[in-house]
Amino acid sequence: MENNVMDELSRAIKTYDVDAAEKYARKALELKMDPLEVILKALTPAIEEVGNLFEQGQIFLPHLVMAGDAMMAAVNILKRDLTSEQLSSTRKGQIVIGTVKGDVHNIGKNIVGIMLTAAGYNVIDLGIEVEPSKFVDEAQRNNADIIAVSALMTFTARYMAMVTEYLEMEGVRNKYKIIFGGGPLNDKWAKEMGADAYAADASKAVATINQLMGV
Repeated sequence: MENNVMDELSRAIKTYDVDAAEKYARKALELKMDPLEVILKALTPAIEEVGNLFEQGQIFLPHLVMAGDAMMAAVNILKRDLTSEQLSSTRKGQIVIGTVKGDVHNIGKNIVGIMLTAAGYNVIDLGIEVEPSKFVDEAQRNNADIIAVSALMTFTARYMAMVTEYLEMEGVRNKYKIIFGGGPLNDKWAKEMGADAYAADASKAVATINQLMGV
């Protein structure tokens, strides 16, 4: 019975079925299954498989979003029975992400956020046209590990440097890892503006953040 529940939860994620994800998450709790084991052995591999399909171009952004919705629906039920220690262990870290001031592009940033969530991070999405100071304020408020800043236009990329400047002004630059992303940039330019790393696309962003976090 327990193996069947695990299989059905995995299938629910891969078929974007929120109702089934909720149904079998509740079933797992009824059977007194370990919710952490369910998350790590059924949900996580399933969402990683969906993420790989997206990276390979076999599915598209709406599918990734729906799979993420199904996973979060199951997690929200399962986490009711998680201890605080278990709940903490399901998250790799806190990430504040946003598109910098003057830039309204958010598709790439949204994909990165979804994939980071699927990878086990808690993502605080600040949206578009984010003031440099807000990245710093929200990182401090949420005890973030990573600040991820996106820009898709050359003339808005200059605001990225202001994020690191605000961190230095607040005396907390060493508290956070900073990653910049977006078409106008490259690794050299990002480093010159004070970032710890640069990622050109979503899959590289996840891999780079894993590296920065040592996971």
